[in-house]
Amino acid sequence: MARAHVLVIDDENLMREYVEEVLTRAGHEVKGAGSGREGIELLEKNVFDVVVSDLKMAPVDGFEVLRQVRAHSPGTPCIIMTAYATVETAIEALREGAYDYIMKPFSPDELELAVNRAIERERMALENRYLRDELNQRYDFASMVGESKAMREVYEQIKKVADSRATVLIRGESGTGKELVARAIHYSGARKDRPFIKVNCAALSAGLLESELFGHEKGSFTGAHDRKIGRFELADTGTLLLDEVSEISMELQPKLLRALQEREFERVGGTHPIQVDTRIICTSNRNLEEAVEKGEIREDLFFRLNVIPVMLPPLRDRKEDIPALMDYFLERFVKENARSINGFSEAARALFMEYPWPGNVRELQNAIERAVVLSSDRTLEPKHFNLHQSVGAKSGGNGTGLRPGKTVAEIEKELILQTLEHCNQNRTHAADMLGISVRTLRNKLKEYFG
Repeated sequence: MARAHVLVIDDENLMREYVEEVLTRAGHEVKGAGSGREGIELLEKNVFDVVVSDLKMAPVDGFEVLRQVRAHSPGTPCIIMTAYATVETAIEALREGAYDYIMKPFSPDELELAVNRAIERERMALENRYLRDELNQRYDFASMVGESKAMREVYEQIKKVADSRATVLIRGESGTGKELVARAIHYSGARKDRPFIKVNCAALSAGLLESELFGHEKGSFTGAHDRKIGRFELADTGTLLLDEVSEISMELQPKLLRALQEREFERVGGTHPIQVDTRIICTSNRNLEEAVEKGEIREDLFFRLNVIPVMLPPLRDRKEDIPALMDYFLERFVKENARSINGFSEAARALFMEYPWPGNVRELQNAIERAVVLSSDRTLEPKHFNLHQSVGAKSGGNGTGLRPGKTVAEIEKELILQTLEHCNQNRTHAADMLGISVRTLRNKLKEYFG
């Protein structure tokens, strides 16, 4: 059972000290209060995982403690201790919001069991919030399309690593399906019924990312009004996906390295280590060896991340998979949008085979979805896709805006605008297609457009 912060409230010194000793020996961090008023003051200044309170106290009794727990920390379970337990008082305590009650005298085992149940209840509530979001996003081999030799090798790697605890580093160009492979690894293995938690390392500043990954204690920084459970902790017994892991700042990398090596960390502002059994999967579209040489990634962190490398091929290197991908996405988007489209013309299929797909599978997916939504024809033709300009550019056309006399900055500015338009102003997808981080794209937009 995970270590928890427990508040024990009892105006009988011997009983309070007994409860504190039992729970401390069980591995929990315990604070004691000798009155209901003192307990409420601690509740106002701290966040606890569980509150264990006596019922009969004066002048502030256990019922008032219950009301204050509900006011200050409604998700915190409260266990009532009483030597005057009757059916009526038990029902009243539960009605006031108590999680459970135990009658004095009780054994250490009874106390530990009650507290452990309360901790598990809080943990399950947190996990369920994430699991509900995952119900409609489960991925397995059935969601992966392609029978090329390169993809069959990827499938074999997924099968081999699915049940292991080892860290996996999935590399490949933007749009090749790195997150899809990460989900396939998780949902094909022994942890498939446990949480799959994702964090985009490029989307947050160093300070916010540290709090997102490891959580923080109440009052640890301005705006930290409550304790926050981090993604590492939420993913305990499951999988944590560190998307764009190469974007983690140098100052945060030592803490990540320790979490990977020791399977423990402290929350921001915390004083005790939290141990987890979290399986780590990372993705990156960068050349990490070059990043190590440039001093952007610690070498020891790279080795810790690169335990099991999985390399995804770009779509241009597995063009034999394009027909199957076309049919898969067409069927999916026709069903999702309730459209009457029979298929692709031969000319459209030839266009897809000729196009270089710089945005890989994601670009192909977006092109088909856009055509399905906007087309009023029953067969999709080349005119329904905006691919011909880029194809023509290979043979000297100027569809991409590459003309003599333009500066590099002008070309970059135009490319960013076209990519954002292509991605319907979705900055995350645009950054992926451009091969840069979301942070870099944001800086470029500020530089060129203010």
